[in-house]
Amino acid sequence: MSRRLLAFDLGAESGRALVAEWDGQRLQLHLVHRFPNGPVRLPDGLYWDALRLFEEILQAMRKAREQFGTLASLGIDTWGVDFALLGRGGVLLGNPRHYRDPHTEGIFDYAFARASREEIFHATGIQFMRLNTLFQLLALQRYRSPLLEVAETMLMMADLFHFWLTGRKSMELTNASTTQMYDPVARDWARPLLQKLNLPIHILPPINSPGTVLGTVLPHIADATGCKDMPVVLPATHDTASAVAAVPAEGGKWCYISSGTWSLVGVETSQPVIDARTLAYNFTNEIGYGHSVRLLKNVMGLWLVQECRRSWERTGESYSYEELTRLAEAAPPRQAFVDPDDASFLLPVSMPSAVAEYCRKTGQAVPQTPGELVRVCLESLALKYRWVIERLEELLGQRLEVIHVVGGGSQNRLLNQLTADCCNRLVLAGPVEATSVGNVLVQMLGLGWLASLEEARAVVRQSFRMERYEPREHAVWDEAYNRFQKLIANSPAMVG
Repeated sequence: MSRRLLAFDLGAESGRALVAEWDGQRLQLHLVHRFPNGPVRLPDGLYWDALRLFEEILQAMRKAREQFGTLASLGIDTWGVDFALLGRGGVLLGNPRHYRDPHTEGIFDYAFARASREEIFHATGIQFMRLNTLFQLLALQRYRSPLLEVAETMLMMADLFHFWLTGRKSMELTNASTTQMYDPVARDWARPLLQKLNLPIHILPPINSPGTVLGTVLPHIADATGCKDMPVVLPATHDTASAVAAVPAEGGKWCYISSGTWSLVGVETSQPVIDARTLAYNFTNEIGYGHSVRLLKNVMGLWLVQECRRSWERTGESYSYEELTRLAEAAPPRQAFVDPDDASFLLPVSMPSAVAEYCRKTGQAVPQTPGELVRVCLESLALKYRWVIERLEELLGQRLEVIHVVGGGSQNRLLNQLTADCCNRLVLAGPVEATSVGNVLVQMLGLGWLASLEEARAVVRQSFRMERYEPREHAVWDEAYNRFQKLIANSPAMVG
């Protein structure tokens, strides 16, 4: 059998396909295809171009087959919460909506008139964000969308692509758990809640665990790509679940930050934590490999910097991320902060203007230059990480000694050092391609090449280098953190 696997990681900004080679001890990754991703704005809202993404998947399969020969399996992970609705015969009913689409504005009032915030949280254990699948479906219901009337199946984005590859409809567990429609205690759809909300339960397919061999690619896919009889193995299809599977941690006193467009800050537990405190802090209980629980909170993440960069490009100022980081390093520290999760940052016309306006409205120094703006964004992220980690420690009753930063954001050395300084904890950064690595590891577990998640994480430690950031200057950050806490206490956050 080939010791090569194909992993697709589709993020909100780009997609990539990597071939992983396994020599029995170490993994080596090879990028075979990379492609842009992003919303398509139509007169009625924001959508994903699912057909183009699927064509990119097929193109990557052809390239991988040509370059590496026979591949043992493939699996796809994507961002969470977004979905496709299929009609009779598996026909796609319209383009899937983008989670930043404004059709969910004001949806909390609509939802809570039918089921209370406490009822929804008790049934699902999921944080309240208007972009969650549950609220997207309720938005379709509110506007009497005909799609809900004719839909026969709902598939998350990765499940849609797996269906198009194999002809088999299923819902992978880790992504199902992010929908705010899954009961992590009953380990099934939250049927009583969905019935109370009058949502169509019949559209929800059976749930499969990560590591399940879904089937082989359809004959026309095999003909188009050269990948005859290629198995499709479900990874942890939610990208954060894959990234957490690749956290190279040992022991128990650690937390993780899966850093990218979003920052997912959390810990791994054996059982969901669903109580008044997690509800008050708006924390979430998502499922990971082996029914582990990812107790975490979403933070807006490097979206703030990405959108600043895009805004400057539109005005003719082009900066690489490396240039922006250097400018931020040179900017004066701790001049102003923002709550990264403030509603004004969800989909602003201009992110630099939104950050400046936030600082102006809160009586702080207003950043003027690109370096100052990026410095505000990165310092604010580090401060929000500290707030989340301290809440996690309160819930767990123990100090978390090590922060593992994984994903593309782990390349931002300034943010890593700011995080170590602000949180007064050791930061270990890497692997950069944690999501793809986790995707591969779960495929290997599904094929029987690895026996346990602990063994998989040992492979990560053997295969990839981690960068170490020791805390420094902690005293000055205590004063900054006090200012930040007062700031976010009055901030109307996007997450409700």
